[in-house]
Amino acid sequence: MSTHTTTGTGPGTGPDTVTVHIGWPGGRITAHLAPTATTRALLDALPFTSDAQTWGEEVYFRTPVSPALEPDARQVVEPGTVAFWTDGDALALPYGPTPISRGDECRLASPCNVLGLIDGDPRLLATVRPGDPITVSRA
Repeated sequence: MSTHTTTGTGPGTGPDTVTVHIGWPGGRITAHLAPTATTRALLDALPFTSDAQTWGEEVYFRTPVSPALEPDARQVVEPGTVAFWTDGDALALPYGPTPISRGDECRLASPCNVLGLIDGDPRLLATVRPGDPITVSRA
């Protein structure tokens, strides 16, 4: 099992990161977000609650923001990545393969803005059930 922390390099690991909590009836995770335009829009909308959806080993849910696709958007990401799916105005939290993955990769439905990383084991997201209320708040 892989774990993610804020040590190292990459999205959500710099000195200007912002920490958020994402909670649902079965658990809570902490995520560290890089200072991107999408992150700033998301922070301005906090706190908010949405209904969880699942797609393979990914949890996603609508947000109250509609940012543009950023130049470094990616479709294949690491487990535990916090991504923003601009096509659905949703946060996407993959923890394993999706229906369109090749092998064990985390392949999102389309390119997404990469915001940061979940702190700890992203497989905790497997406890999210479709329809669960998910709340995102600043830590």
